[in-house]
Order: sequence, then C-alpha cells, then structure tokens
Amino acid sequence: MDAALETLRRDFAGLRSGRASPALLEPVRVEAYGGEMPITQVGTIAVPESRMITVQVWDRTLVGAVERAIMGAGLGLNPSSDGQIVRVPIPQLTTERRVELAKAAGRYAENAKIAIRGVRRDGMDQTKSFEKKGEISEDDVVDWSADIQKLTDAYVKRIDESAADKEREIKQV
Repeated sequence: MDAALETLRRDFAGLRSGRASPALLEPVRVEAYGGEMPITQVGTIAVPESRMITVQVWDRTLVGAVERAIMGAGLGLNPSSDGQIVRVPIPQLTTERRVELAKAAGRYAENAKIAIRGVRRDGMDQTKSFEKKGEISEDDVVDWSADIQKLTDAYVKRIDESAADKEREIKQV
C-alpha cells in the first residue's frame, strides 16, 4: 500500500502546476541506442529558473531525439536546442489545461486506489487460506479482515487528501 502511495506522489510530481520541476520530464522516454530509455539516462535535468527546464544531453547525437521525445510526451511543451542543451520553457497554464491536469490527477488517484484494493484482496485471500489450513480460527479471520479493511480505508483517505491537495495546487497557479 505504501508503494501505491509513493507511485501516486511520483505521478503527481510529474503533473505540471505552472512551475518548472525536474519531475515533469521524468516519465519521458527517449529513443536512443536502438531502444527506449528514460530521459534521465541520456542527460542531466536542471531548473535554472521558475519557468524553464534544461536538459544537458551527454551525447550530442541524441539532442534531436530528446526534443522529439519531449514534444511527443503529451506534456504540451515545446523544447528548443542550443548545442547540447535542450531548453524547455514552461508556458502559463490555460483554463482548459488546468481542467485536463485535474482530470489526470483524478485518474492517477483512481489507479492508486485500485492498487490499494488489490493489496486488500490479496490480504483477505491470504487470511482465508490460513483458515483453510487450520492455522487460524474463524474469529481471527474476522478480526484480521477488519484490520485489513481499516488499513485500506486509511490509505484510500490519504490518496483522496493528496488528490484534493494536487487539484487545489493546479487551480491556484
């Protein structure tokens, strides 16, 4: 359940809220050396100012591939290159883009909830298998199931709070 929450935090870090962040480019994959690799493996991402991200590409031959990958990532960004440095200006968010980002945040939150429910299901199945083997009593199954449900509810609440915070952040900027 912690892993699902951590994945949600990483996904939210990649959602633009009007400020430049290196996490914005982390999901971008670049076609390089006969395969796809994360952008962090072909260059160094930096934020020199609040509305600019730069990627210092280590191999000059990959500059074009990095630009294409950023444009094709669906982030609404238009990079430009200057030698081995790819500059990515962060435009002001429009109302439509804010709505899109809020919807994306909702999708990320729902995916995290699905992962949490999957963990709950696995825990419940494991509890029932212990009962079938005779390792625990029927009363223990009821107690453990209640504990698993309480834990699940707590994590779902944390996900809802994170999603609400991210939505407020998107709408504020």
